Amino acid sequence: MGEMIRMTMDDGAEIAVYYVQPTGERRGGLVLVQEIFGVTDHIRELCDEYAADGYEVMSPALFDREHPGFESDYSGPQFKLAVQLARELHPFELSLKDAQTCIDALKEKGPVFITGFCYGGSVAWRMAQISPDVAAASAYYGSLVPTMFKDEAPRSAAIAHFGRFDGGIPMEGVEALIAQEHPTAQIFIYEAGHGFNSDRRKDYHEPSAELARDRTLMLFKACGG
Repeated sequence: MGEMIRMTMDDGAEIAVYYVQPTGERRGGLVLVQEIFGVTDHIRELCDEYAADGYEVMSPALFDREHPGFESDYSGPQFKLAVQLARELHPFELSLKDAQTCIDALKEKGPVFITGFCYGGSVAWRMAQISPDVAAASAYYGSLVPTMFKDEAPRSAAIAHFGRFDGGIPMEGVEALIAQEHPTAQIFIYEAGHGFNSDRRKDYHEPSAELARDRTLMLFKACGG
């Protein structure tokens, strides 16, 4: 449904952005933030699905500066490179700035929402804390959410989704996040593992994926979408 366009970011770099026009009545803008694996066919498919629900969607290729066109499998050498890009080579703060650039491109038309998965889940949650232009955020299994970013309440309404059996995100941290009782946030735990939203991954759990999506759309609609 969409196309890869080029956009100039805050630092002057030009990167690819997957862009999809909404189907039917426009409900708002949506920035959809990638996993560490890049703007893969799975991420593009998610963008298309949200566009079918009425959202104008942008998904920036965050690692284009370091590795243009990067798309990784879920194992092997490419997976190791994805981890290196996310943890060592690409500054997290730059991902936040790229997300804001996409938000800026959409905000004059109405409310802008943000969602993200894995690495992108952490970006989405943090943007809800720092950006005045986010109407609502839905963060999927972002590992930094219950560690680095648990203490600060989101400025906008936000929800976060975690799998109980996620080996990389201990439940102790999620429970500590819940204990913060942020008035703007709801935290949901699913009987699933990491990456439960992706039907390309071994931990895909369809009931959890459908419930999390329903909750995301309900949140966006409640916040003007």
